[in-house]
Formats: sequence, C-alpha cells, structure tokens
Amino acid sequence: MTAIQLNAEILRNMSIIAEDENLLKRAAKYLRKLAAEKNDPSLMTEEEFFAKIERAEKQPGKSFESVEELDKYIRNL
Repeated sequence: MTAIQLNAEILRNMSIIAEDENLLKRAAKYLRKLAAEKNDPSLMTEEEFFAKIERAEKQPGKSFESVEELDKYIRNL
C-alpha cells in the first residue's frame, strides 16, 4: 500500500469516528505514541539488536568488586 493510499484510509476512518469524542481521544493518544516512537533513537530492529549484542560479545569484559564501584562507573559514562 502506498503512502497516498494509507493517508486516504486514515482519513476515511477518521471521518467515521469524527463524531465520537472518546474514539477521537483514543486515536490522538495512539498517534502521539507512534510519533514519539518514530523520534526515539533507542528503538532498533531485531537485526540491529542482535548485531549490537554480537559486537558487545567481542569486546573485552569489565568486572566490579561492588555495586558502588559499578554505580560510580556508570555515572561517569
């Protein structure tokens, strides 16, 4: 489906629910959530996620003697 077709479908469905304030609120809430996801740089595909794990496994490890030492290390990143 093309972007034009998707826009048309969204507008058709919006016209169906336009008179129901509760449905419009739900639609607006979901659209805000989708927009936030699009702008979230931490989101990644499954392939990107597993590639990141593979790269991390190849890196040398780091160990800490206490939780405080780990906390201090993380806060200084």
